[in-house]
Amino acid sequence: MSFVLGVVIFVVAVLISVILHELGHFLTAKKFGMKVTQFFIGFGPTIWSTRRGETEYGVKALPFGAFVRITGMTTLDEVEADDEPRSMRNKPAWQRAIVMVAGSFMHFAFAFVLLLALALGIGQANYNANTNAIGAVGACVPASLKAYEHGSCVGSKGASPARKAGIQSGDKIIAVGGKPVHNWTQLGVAIRAQPIGKPVSVTVLRDGKRITLDATPASIPGCKGSCLGIDEAVIFQRSSPIGAVTFAGSAFGQVLTGSVEGVAKLPAALPDLFNKNRAHTPAGNVGSLVGVANVAGQAVQSGGGWQYSVSDLLLIVVSINIFWGALNLLPLLPLDGGHLAVIIYERVRAWLARLRGRPDPGLVDLQRLIPVSVGVFALLIGLGVLLMAADIFNPVHLAQ
Repeated sequence: MSFVLGVVIFVVAVLISVILHELGHFLTAKKFGMKVTQFFIGFGPTIWSTRRGETEYGVKALPFGAFVRITGMTTLDEVEADDEPRSMRNKPAWQRAIVMVAGSFMHFAFAFVLLLALALGIGQANYNANTNAIGAVGACVPASLKAYEHGSCVGSKGASPARKAGIQSGDKIIAVGGKPVHNWTQLGVAIRAQPIGKPVSVTVLRDGKRITLDATPASIPGCKGSCLGIDEAVIFQRSSPIGAVTFAGSAFGQVLTGSVEGVAKLPAALPDLFNKNRAHTPAGNVGSLVGVANVAGQAVQSGGGWQYSVSDLLLIVVSINIFWGALNLLPLLPLDGGHLAVIIYERVRAWLARLRGRPDPGLVDLQRLIPVSVGVFALLIGLGVLLMAADIFNPVHLAQ
């Protein structure tokens, strides 16, 4: 059930994100006096609608997004003579440009607000070396140091000693082999000193009760000493308002940079989409909404406390919004960035015409750009289908 809950929360967040995108176009178009005839949530048959002034608001049967209809967005639209003065194409270039970027702005603003909420409401996760509480229990004994660093169980020697022994997240280890430990440093020293492959008693506090368990330490090639497969607990420290803004700005920049790098690496990732070790190749960092929904479900299912789950979900939604905002600004039709590029081209062309004493050439005839727009659209759809197929038949798991 927790997996389904994570997926449902993610789907709702995606729908909200799309609505906000269209709301950005809607509000700015209204602000500049453009005629907006429709604002709908979903697609397909209308199940409810109401009219307020010249705009019809409603809900469609298929809740897969939203749309806003602005009169005369391009030269391809047919507009009645009476509506032409208020058509989008008849407005100043700067107003049309603002309407075009408003969708991406809403994605960026939503992401920034969520990051602020994360810093102020939940806090940033920091490891606490002054405790001997367990934050997470490893699923396996990694086959190598590299596998350990990537959280991979590929080629594993089996379940981790801690998992076999019954150690749980939230337990507080107070003794190893009968020797008391009071913090994470002492705990680490005590574990590494144990003979590999020989059972050792591990005393834990669980719900206020002392429980003694038997664990058999293992070894990870490349690591010194024994291991049990445990991670220390983290504490969530809430930020001050100034600290929250600093955190949000830094995290926003990191996600944006990561999104750009991810797109740049996409061609190299495609061959590994159906690789059985996909999670440990560049293809493990790309996916469709199906794949991200799967990761969201796993994030909630993995447990560790509500703070972990909410924090992970917020960061997933933040990443999606920043990626969508940046993607929509690419200068490719039919994306918003493509329309923005056309507006910029029109103004540059008009400026050059003035320099030569010629009249403004006017709007670009988008009829000539239809093949380009259709080609880009087909490419995006094809890529989306490919990624979705990979996420369905070869999904990425948080821990394999």
